[in-house]
Amino acid sequence: MSDNPRPKIDLSKIKTIPLNVRKCKVSISDFAKTAKKGESFKTFYDSLPRILVAQNLKALVRDVAAAYKKNKMIIIMMGAHVIKCGVSPLIIDLMKRGVVKAVALNGAGVIHDTEIAMIGRTSEDVGEGILDGSFGMAKETASFINQAINSGFNEGIGIGEAVGANIVKSKLPHRNLSILANAYELNLSVTAHVAIGTDIIHQHPSASGVAIGEGSLIDFRNFIYSVSQLEAGVLINLGSAVILPEVFLKAITVARNLGNKVDTLTTANFDMISQYRPYQNILCRPTSKGGKGYNIIGHHEIMIPLLYRSIIESI
Repeated sequence: MSDNPRPKIDLSKIKTIPLNVRKCKVSISDFAKTAKKGESFKTFYDSLPRILVAQNLKALVRDVAAAYKKNKMIIIMMGAHVIKCGVSPLIIDLMKRGVVKAVALNGAGVIHDTEIAMIGRTSEDVGEGILDGSFGMAKETASFINQAINSGFNEGIGIGEAVGANIVKSKLPHRNLSILANAYELNLSVTAHVAIGTDIIHQHPSASGVAIGEGSLIDFRNFIYSVSQLEAGVLINLGSAVILPEVFLKAITVARNLGNKVDTLTTANFDMISQYRPYQNILCRPTSKGGKGYNIIGHHEIMIPLLYRSIIESI
């Protein structure tokens, strides 16, 4: 052991600052407010802490309200799980109120939406069905959707419009709860973006790769038009982790390539976990020219009703 002790830091010369002049991120003025039984939703909404994601939610709602009042484009992109969580009536109401002007679904979203319209039920037990090969083999689901897609191909229309029109014209008993049907009746853009082999209807002999591919391509081009109108607008991705974030990235690229100004927009991603593609392709890359992106994590059956009611109170 050396006879010379190792040098030590002398903390007696530390420079301190007064607490009351130090910058703080949180103040009691930002704290949540307590409630009384029976108070309104607005009172609850106003009582949320002005901190982190609660602050982001309020900023998003303000941007949606501002876009609505200025008649700007507001797009909802939805994964299929959102429909299975029972929030379709809320999306439909926002469409009817003129808040949501375009909806984009993945292929599974079309399936769940159609089954709700057909029998008022959806979402089979996948784990059980794959054991005996019965998963995805419901005859009526595949027949109805594939027939609509094939007819739409012959008429030169996209999957979203084709299936929505078929739901309405077939007078399915629960069509009032169908996003596709309501979009068709409201003459709103509803598009479906499909990857071949990802959906149960592709397992059936009635599936036509030509019709599915062309129908999805038509919808991609329709979606590009909606995206081209997003300047000062809002795009919200609900629960799609891969397909729709990728579609949006390409759509905004084409829109800008064609000379459309889509620089200042607000985007938001609602999902149960934070994932790479939505974070990059919804929140960061498209808004890097001056927009804003908000990532709000939580279960759809809680967060989407919260978003919906917050918007209703603000428009």
